Amino acid sequence: MLLLFIDRSFTVPSFDVQVKLGRGNMEIELEQGWEIIERGITRLKNILEGLPEPKFSSTNYMELYTTVYNMCTQKPHDYSQQLYDRYRESIEDYINSMVLPSLREKHDEFLLRELVKRWANHKVMVRWLSRFFHFLDRKFCPQRSLPLLNEVGFNCFRNLLYCSYDTDLVSPVFRLIKSEREGEQIDRALLKNILDIFVEIGMGQMDYYENDFEDAMLKDTAAYYSRKASNWILEDSCPDYMLKAEECLKREKERVSHYLHSSSEPKLLEKVQNELLSVYGNQLLEKEHSGCHALLRDDKVNDLSRMFRLFSKIPRGLEPVSSIFKQHVTGEGTALVKQAEDAASNKKVIELHDKYLAYVSDCFQNHTLFHKVCVCIFICIPIRLCLEIYFI
Repeated sequence: MLLLFIDRSFTVPSFDVQVKLGRGNMEIELEQGWEIIERGITRLKNILEGLPEPKFSSTNYMELYTTVYNMCTQKPHDYSQQLYDRYRESIEDYINSMVLPSLREKHDEFLLRELVKRWANHKVMVRWLSRFFHFLDRKFCPQRSLPLLNEVGFNCFRNLLYCSYDTDLVSPVFRLIKSEREGEQIDRALLKNILDIFVEIGMGQMDYYENDFEDAMLKDTAAYYSRKASNWILEDSCPDYMLKAEECLKREKERVSHYLHSSSEPKLLEKVQNELLSVYGNQLLEKEHSGCHALLRDDKVNDLSRMFRLFSKIPRGLEPVSSIFKQHVTGEGTALVKQAEDAASNKKVIELHDKYLAYVSDCFQNHTLFHKVCVCIFICIPIRLCLEIYFI
């Protein structure tokens, strides 16, 4: 985008170059110098607004930089403070006269698109004005412990525009996210650009993103999945419910990679897991015809593996799963022990042990909770059968 502002032959000079007073060492009066600088600022504003203006040449650039340099170094009239103030006032004037009016009649996605455009333009404006006034950053600001020009420019946008529209941005963003969750195609790039504003406006701090967007987004997410879960738990079998839960978690991770900030991922997934799994976990596991007991009975190893993956992500989520596993294996083992104690029975116990040891390995990723179940249960089988199992 910067190429729109300059001739291709323009090379930005080093800021360490020793700039000499022009005009035969004549002192530049404040208004005289400001007239030169203001012409450059006006040209920059017009270019940003799409009005016909010639590009900046190296001569144009050096005239502006040299004027600022001379006005800040001449004695006895050093106009550094006045130029610092007028730099800020120029940005404030542009925001008040051009940017805010362009946003007032826009809503929803139109507001989002206009704001993205205005933020991009603002960053370009601050970048170029900071180059024109660069000597202030080098000498004046450090000496007076004042905010650098880039920070001043960002503060103008935040105080005059962002703080007036931050609440207006959240609702259309939430509507777009909800539409995507419902399977609609949305403009992810637009969302990414909008949410980048929340991040960038903090200049290295995440306060604006977290307080103005993320907190509300997490509450909205929890409410959305609470509604979904309350319907799914009544309508779906345990395997179908788990498939939906796993898909939702996958999509939310993708959402982070496409437009949310990476720091949102653990918080977002925790909300989804809580609403889909923690709240309805016991009800899901104990579904009469499709819960954990039924999956073990019918050898649904894929569904059991999915159950482990999902419930291992929530606090103490595996405890009820391992408890049901223990009940099931104990029941089958006890039934075998009650049968006639012949060689065939011994073989069946060995096969039962191997079967559920494979479950522990393949479905439950060798988790200690499930290993303990197998060890405890098969130790409880009569000594003769234990010897047959472990020393055969």
